[in-house]
Amino acid sequence: MAWVRKAIVAYCASVDMSEFLAMPTELKLQPQNTETQMRKLKIFEHISLDGVIQASGEDDFPYADWTVPYRTPAGRDELLAAHGGRFDLLLGRRTYDMWSGFWPKAPSSPMADGLNAATKYVATHRPESLEWGPFEGLGPDIVKGIRRIKSQDGPNLILWGSSTLTSTLLEHGLADEVLLVVYPVLMGKGKRFFAEGTPPRSFELASTKAMPSGVILSTYKFAGPLKTG
Repeated sequence: MAWVRKAIVAYCASVDMSEFLAMPTELKLQPQNTETQMRKLKIFEHISLDGVIQASGEDDFPYADWTVPYRTPAGRDELLAAHGGRFDLLLGRRTYDMWSGFWPKAPSSPMADGLNAATKYVATHRPESLEWGPFEGLGPDIVKGIRRIKSQDGPNLILWGSSTLTSTLLEHGLADEVLLVVYPVLMGKGKRFFAEGTPPRSFELASTKAMPSGVILSTYKFAGPLKTG
């Protein structure tokens, strides 16, 4: 049988031959899973009702830190659970620089410890100037770099902020899930999550939870091309 031959060849390639020959026959004939499990890439975003994700005072944006009044221990715990036990980060250079000035100096906490321990994969033209580690530049071809990293063994990847990089992920179908932390506010201006020209997509609601502060956490999975009537 073809699958028997494939199983034996695959297993022989991964174990010592003397160990293989000593195995019972029934174990030698078991089908072996030789496929590599790709890492999931999840986009996390704090977002207003009108789609703004910008929270810093750059580019004449007047509403820095507008998420602060809605931060609660319960919301923090939900985000920690969404990160999972281990994760790596995918960051644009601007977000990386902002975070590198804060998190390495932050007091120890589950969130700070997780972010500091994560490998930061950074979209940058100046990888030699990165300091907050562990880190790795994505290389000149960002899309190719992300695909390479997703195919490697390791924990899931999480992207925070990085609006330009977010658009690239959506355009090329590289993200597996989107977690939107939606705040009950209108900003009127600022960088938006879904940029002009983002390809049409369908999403499936995986989970949603309303917090007492009025914040809603909703997780969506990509469900393919947009479906119309």
